[in-house]
Amino acid sequence: MTKNYIITMVCSCFLVITGYAQQIQVSGTVTDDQATPLPGVSVQVSGTDKGTITDFDGNYSLEVMQDANLVFSFVGFETQTLSVTGEILNVTMTSGVALDQIVLIGTRNPSRTAVNSAVPVDVLSVSEIAESSPQITVTEILNYAAPSFSSNPQTISDGTDHIAPASLRGLGPDQVLVLINGKRRHKTALVNTNGTFGRGSVGTDLSAIPTNAIDRIEILRDGAAAQYGSDAIAGVINIVLKRSTNELSIDVTTGANFTSENYDDGVDGEKINIGANYGLPIGDKGGFVNFTGNFNFRGSTNRMRSFAGQIFTGYNSVERVANNAGFDLLNLQTDVDAIQNFAQSAGLPADVLANVNSANSLSDLQSILNYDNTNTELGFRNLDRSDFNMRVGNSELRGGQFFGNLEIPLGGEGEFKLYSFGGIGFKNGNAAGFYRLPFQSRDVTSVYLNGFLPELNSNIKDKAIAVGIRGKVGEWNVDISNNTGINEFTYRISNTLNASLLNSTPLEADAGGYRYQENTSNLDVSRFYEDVLSGLSVAFGAEYRVENYDIIAGQEVSYAQYNTNGNVHDPTDPNSVVPSDFFGDTRPGGIQVFPGFAPKNVVDAYRNSVAGYVDVEADFTDTFRLTGALRYENFSDFGGTLNFKSSFLWKLNSILNLRGSVQSGFRAPSLHQINYNSTSTLFVDGIPQEVGIFSNTSRVARLLNIAELKEETSLGYTAGFTAKIPDANMSFTVDGYLIDIDDRVVLTGQFGPNGNAELERLFSQANATQAAFFVNSIDTRTKGIDFVADHKTNLGTDLRLTNTLSFTLSKTTIENINIPGPVVDAGLTDTYFDRTSEIYIEAAVPRTKGSLTNSLFIGEKWNAFLRNTYFGEVEEATNNVAPDINRIYAGKVVTDLSASYRFSPALRLTVGANNLFDIYPDMADPEFQSDGRFLYSRRSTQFGIDGRYLFARINIVLD
Repeated sequence: MTKNYIITMVCSCFLVITGYAQQIQVSGTVTDDQATPLPGVSVQVSGTDKGTITDFDGNYSLEVMQDANLVFSFVGFETQTLSVTGEILNVTMTSGVALDQIVLIGTRNPSRTAVNSAVPVDVLSVSEIAESSPQITVTEILNYAAPSFSSNPQTISDGTDHIAPASLRGLGPDQVLVLINGKRRHKTALVNTNGTFGRGSVGTDLSAIPTNAIDRIEILRDGAAAQYGSDAIAGVINIVLKRSTNELSIDVTTGANFTSENYDDGVDGEKINIGANYGLPIGDKGGFVNFTGNFNFRGSTNRMRSFAGQIFTGYNSVERVANNAGFDLLNLQTDVDAIQNFAQSAGLPADVLANVNSANSLSDLQSILNYDNTNTELGFRNLDRSDFNMRVGNSELRGGQFFGNLEIPLGGEGEFKLYSFGGIGFKNGNAAGFYRLPFQSRDVTSVYLNGFLPELNSNIKDKAIAVGIRGKVGEWNVDISNNTGINEFTYRISNTLNASLLNSTPLEADAGGYRYQENTSNLDVSRFYEDVLSGLSVAFGAEYRVENYDIIAGQEVSYAQYNTNGNVHDPTDPNSVVPSDFFGDTRPGGIQVFPGFAPKNVVDAYRNSVAGYVDVEADFTDTFRLTGALRYENFSDFGGTLNFKSSFLWKLNSILNLRGSVQSGFRAPSLHQINYNSTSTLFVDGIPQEVGIFSNTSRVARLLNIAELKEETSLGYTAGFTAKIPDANMSFTVDGYLIDIDDRVVLTGQFGPNGNAELERLFSQANATQAAFFVNSIDTRTKGIDFVADHKTNLGTDLRLTNTLSFTLSKTTIENINIPGPVVDAGLTDTYFDRTSEIYIEAAVPRTKGSLTNSLFIGEKWNAFLRNTYFGEVEEATNNVAPDINRIYAGKVVTDLSASYRFSPALRLTVGANNLFDIYPDMADPEFQSDGRFLYSRRSTQFGIDGRYLFARINIVLD
């Protein structure tokens, strides 16, 4: 036994001595790529809990095994794993996706970083944000992560319920250009014509691009028409797709609104998003193919309490009794005896009944029974006012997308690569309009006794593909590409009727729609001269673009007005009479909620444009850069335009950079704005009106002295600075800007025929009582300042904290209103451009917006995310400017909170909330609530009216 003990002790001592012999003291300094020491860097022995952090001078010292691997990590920098090969191990950390990220926009130098850019560029790592953020779609993420970006869901606004308008710096949705992988993204086919921000504009549907297909988003907050062409007045959004391989990522997110303001006493706004991304390498020279599939569902929300307006007349009470007796309600309208008979048991007040009994004609009965009998009649029908509510909130949406990103090395001296990317998607939406009430001529009570809530169903299809080859020809980088995109938006209207068809009406119909296609071919050539000055980048290229815009006709019943014989009404035929209701009000034609497009609305419009540009960046010294760009573009429908841009960057020292730019820009009026024409029902102060939008080339436009459209032009300036303070682990940017835009295109107010016989005939043929047009009516000035600050620190071995503070202050003012003389002479100035349109331009979205985001990483498993977003005040878009009515809605702070736990490298769970404290905008003044329909502003939105949203998300990553 003693022998065994001695042997054991000897072996133990040998192992201890051997262990100590294998351990060494390793030390070193950790710096960034500017050789600045980094304090607080985590230095961890891989596979163990042993570690330390660097001191104020970036130094560390740690006793480790000779063959150990050390993991160096610091917030905002790429994590590095290095093997110990000696007693000294110095490390240079590489910045992650932040200011030092290589960017693709704002410059054609392929090695330019955001911090060294002469213009402001934000870089958002979508793959990181999407793990912790409550937001799912690209539009939602940008609305909270980028203060200069604004977009909110709209309600009761036809197609705009399904594609929310988005903007940069408070300018129009059509004044920001969207790129994917640096190539132009097509616009949507939808024209925003209802009462929302962006009225009259055509934007890009960012939600058609699945979030899990995106690596990062670059936002150029500067005009760039001289570099990228039309639309880039406010800035450019470039979406960079994933290139990862040999990794399958799956994310499943579900949630719903749990809010005190849900007046249906339950949970609504349910959301489900299921996405998967996978990539495969192609060859051994960096080729890849990356695929993304995504399915999403959004349930509707409703924030209406109870309708407070008129629902029934006295005549509706008589109809109730007649209907219960099986009497034909259409015949009742003209049968005096039957009305008097059924009135006896209709519960009418005694004095009213006495007058009914003494009536001698139909006109007498019309006068007697045309009073508000709502409260009494609700009791007889066992109904409540809430039974006549609308759906005021988000529409229901379900959709799916499939995207791909491909690059194949072709070899050869020029190292050419074939690349392609694109995707297909669909979106089906369901929204409701204004309730058609029993007392209105829009309801046929023999079909819907208690009125009806018409529903608008959208079918949106989106397709895009880009194919190109890039490589070197000698010392020149050459990129040849072709990019095609198609968006189609069609409507099917349900739970509705065509009132002029009376009992013969169908209850649903296809209303037609629109389709937009864009094909862009590009040649881009660039070269960097390293030995000229301190570096010279030269780029030039050409672009050819073809656009096509179609309006698709609906079924006849969706747009036609019928006469009493059931034939399509001919307003020029005196024998063609349109049916009317009991009170003599004409039955409107077309399907209710969205009258369809008629054959006379159909267009198939084309145009093409050709452009050429040159772009030069010269580093005169290591500290001073000057850039210049010039672009000529010619459109087949309005001619040519020449635009320029110049910018500078001055590196004062290793910490501070000054930068600025001046640029001219333009936006060609979209094919949609030039050719769109339709008739739709607009509710103004709760009163329905049939408004025709006529093209500027129409006879109606000529009679009302409306000019043809021309391009918008702009002149913009930016000035600011960037700074990095290594000792504080902080970086920040400040940029001020001023943008003057002339001849902005807006949609006018509603013109009447004003007694003109020809106009009255043309209005009647369009089933319209009023007319609106797209016009170049205003000159505006937008000025503001953007601030972004990033701070990163280690609070201990296992605690890392990142903080981002960003805000924007902006103001848009209308400097001039360009009204044709004949319109002024006719006294129609306020119709041409009214106060409502002015507010849409100046104050319908927050002009002050800020965000403070904090992310706390606890070890390798826990992560806490906190974000407070301030949405500044907005103004009700209205013509009512009475001093005793409050039109201003105060700014609010919305809090997002989430917590994540990583069970393993392959599995992560996140739970949290958007709008944690259930914040809502200020309630609208009763003057704007439309008899209780809209408790919160329908026309001016800050952050939506959904309230608290709780969610859970699972992320799975498999190598």
